[in-house]
Amino acid sequence: MAVYAATKNAVRTVHEGLRKESTDGVVRTTAISPGYVRTELADSMTDPRIRDVTRKNMDARGISPEAVARAVAFAVEQPQDVEIGEINVRPTVQG
Repeated sequence: MAVYAATKNAVRTVHEGLRKESTDGVVRTTAISPGYVRTELADSMTDPRIRDVTRKNMDARGISPEAVARAVAFAVEQPQDVEIGEINVRPTVQG
């Protein structure tokens, strides 16, 4: 989890830097931070126990990829003079 947290923090820092440097009104930046999403992530896990638990949790609590796509569409569809800085998209049951 430490490497995951560090890389997520790095992406946020780079995003904020780009936002501050892109003040010409042409480039807009939006960080989309999805929570637990039903994906094929478990397929790449080699430990069968972890893979099975991950699949079970995704099926029980994950949101659809389409929910994230709707958030992306919302940000992109804003007028050119509007920038959506950050969107967190999570299942309502995620702690």
